[in-house]
Amino acid sequence: MSEQQIAAQVGAVAAEVGPVAPMPEDDVPEGTSAAGSGTPAAGADGFVGRSPGQLAWRRLRRDRVALVSGGVLIFFILLAVAAPLVARLYGKGPQERFPERLDRNGFPLGYAGVSGEHWFGIQPGIGRDIFIQVVYGLRTSLMIAFTAAVLTIALGVVIGILAGYVGGWVDAVFTWVIDLALAFPFYIFCFAFVPLAVNQFYGPRDEVSPWFRPALLVLIFVLFNWTISARLVRGQVLSLREREFVEAARASGAGLGHILFRQLLPNLWAPILVTFSLNVPALITAEAALSFLGIGVLEPTPDLGRLINDSVRYIRDVPSFTIVGGTTLFLLVLAFNLFGDSLRDALDPKSGR
Repeated sequence: MSEQQIAAQVGAVAAEVGPVAPMPEDDVPEGTSAAGSGTPAAGADGFVGRSPGQLAWRRLRRDRVALVSGGVLIFFILLAVAAPLVARLYGKGPQERFPERLDRNGFPLGYAGVSGEHWFGIQPGIGRDIFIQVVYGLRTSLMIAFTAAVLTIALGVVIGILAGYVGGWVDAVFTWVIDLALAFPFYIFCFAFVPLAVNQFYGPRDEVSPWFRPALLVLIFVLFNWTISARLVRGQVLSLREREFVEAARASGAGLGHILFRQLLPNLWAPILVTFSLNVPALITAEAALSFLGIGVLEPTPDLGRLINDSVRYIRDVPSFTIVGGTTLFLLVLAFNLFGDSLRDALDPKSGR
């Protein structure tokens, strides 16, 4: 068949099919140009490869929920980190009191004490500025939650990856310990252990160090929450340990540490990141609940849970006091949960989002 006949047939097929609309840039298959012609994009071999991390970042940027929740998280984190600078610019400290802004019954003057000098009002009975209490409360909650989450993930990953790869009696022992920890009542343990630990290190008349209770909460969270990441990592390792790259590393004489942390761990970052992003809001809620119940962070350290507890007695007369603390905690936890869900969808190549 001559070139003229081939060209004529191609033209006839094109006339029947009609013009082909170019694909949007976001829907272009990897390795092709955005014009939709199927020609390779620029690269040494004609194709541009994208790593799983780049693909996840691309999906995450297109998710509006991730952008909004991520922006809220960045705002809260920057506010907590810059709490001393905020206090200096605001002109009020977390322990500073303003008794002149209270009446003789301990209630703030005006509407909850809100003014140009006190943006969220005055705390009834004590006379502290609520805005600066919220800022430092964010700092306390995020510090405890992030510290506990990092230590929890580190311990869970080490135990999970070791139990999943080695198997045998090691896996059986760790599985038994995980089941035991999951069956233990968390809040009952906290009610019994926290006062006992405080009395063990401090006498009835001694002043408890401001760092002791936060450190104690971090320890408790790590003891109870490492099981979640350990079970997840163990399940992933059970499916990865028989893969070809692990067999090749084992056949080449690689040691146990190399296989665990150089071969298996790089393939576990996606579930680890998702677990971390969802573990932080759970720890923030648990810390606030313990402080609300009076066994977490106590005076004089600012805390969102204790701030809500202090506001309950004034909920009828000064409802804004409760609303400010509760709304801040709600938005913080909601933003973390939404961002964690979006991150999970972005890291999942089978997700349709």
